[in-house]
Amino acid sequence: MVKKIRALYIGRFQPYHLGHHRILQTIAEETEELIVCIGSAQMSHDLKNPFTAGERVLMVTSAIRELPVKSYVIPIMDIERNAIWVSHLVSLTPPFEVVYSNNPLVRRLFTEAGFEVRGTPLYRRDLYSGTEIRRRILAGERWEHLVPEAIVEIIRACDGIRRIQDLSERDTGE
Repeated sequence: MVKKIRALYIGRFQPYHLGHHRILQTIAEETEELIVCIGSAQMSHDLKNPFTAGERVLMVTSAIRELPVKSYVIPIMDIERNAIWVSHLVSLTPPFEVVYSNNPLVRRLFTEAGFEVRGTPLYRRDLYSGTEIRRRILAGERWEHLVPEAIVEIIRACDGIRRIQDLSERDTGE
């Protein structure tokens, strides 16, 4: 009998983009189940984190619907204590055997906690990044081709373009 492997991947998804999608497609080929954690779930309405946890859950859920694995999407709030962060995350998720991440801190914390940690290929990181997409939105440049079509619709539905523009304004009060 083959043991099912449930894997975990964590990201902020501000917004979910084709780089994330490529990584999750790769993980789905190697595992039977996938837990996608939305990190910094308490953050929203600032330039680095413009979307709410609920909006990001909708983005990820819509985008991964096509993957051939059972998936869970779970928002995870930051606790600002690295020594207990892994146990915090484990308490909020189904059990998992493998963690996929390229983040050095995430890799270190999960390795110290005894998990197998695997890296993921980076797919055009210069182009497929939340920072680049938010920059393009602010500059009025094309960004829609960098995210799955469902994400374009979600960003428009939550007035995300205007939100990012509003968040970039400076207080001119006297």
